[in-house]
Amino acid sequence: MKKIAAIVLAAAVSGANLGAQEGSDYSITMDFPYVTEYVFRGVGLAEESIQPSIEFATGDFYAGVWTSQPVTGVGVANEFDFYLGYGWALSDTWSVDAGAAYYYYPELPSGSSTFEPFVGIAGDFGGGFSGSGYFYHDIDLEASTFQFDLAYSFEMTDTSTFDIGGNFGTVSVNGGGDYNYYGMSATLNYALNDVAGSYLGVAYADNDIGAGTEDGFVYVIVGLSVGF
Repeated sequence: MKKIAAIVLAAAVSGANLGAQEGSDYSITMDFPYVTEYVFRGVGLAEESIQPSIEFATGDFYAGVWTSQPVTGVGVANEFDFYLGYGWALSDTWSVDAGAAYYYYPELPSGSSTFEPFVGIAGDFGGGFSGSGYFYHDIDLEASTFQFDLAYSFEMTDTSTFDIGGNFGTVSVNGGGDYNYYGMSATLNYALNDVAGSYLGVAYADNDIGAGTEDGFVYVIVGLSVGF
């Protein structure tokens, strides 16, 4: 369950597939994206950033580490997310996913952190369409989030796919500050070989927070995924 800006990283799915080596009972996937804007749930958190991650999976269990390291911007804190989860198959194409993420900001006062369990359902509709619905509850911030995603992927060549998608989410905060957000993305994925792939995407994200809060983000993401 990577913490990814909007849903532009449909390429991360193809990267994860690279890690499923035939005959192996586990996979390791590494992702190395660069983003021109770090947007999380419709809110801009940083400008240009490098966001590498590594994920280990075996059977229905997975665990990983994701980080955002700002390239530009003064006084912008870096971030480390540690997450794990487990999935239960409902059918050949749909499954329930549950887990938790620990968000750590070492450069903020006292090494600020939050803890967020989540549960969701994800799968394929057929014909290249896929979707998911997730519920998150940040225990420390006392904030609950519902997010829904829909994506469509089609094969361009034997080594490339083009993915488009959109998401909508609503955040409810104890004590006020509720808002909605949505995003759209388009991503071109290219397989370099059996274990590596590259991707290039553009995304748009917005929110209805108002009160002078920045919204209407357009950003680019480019990266490399390696799996074994």
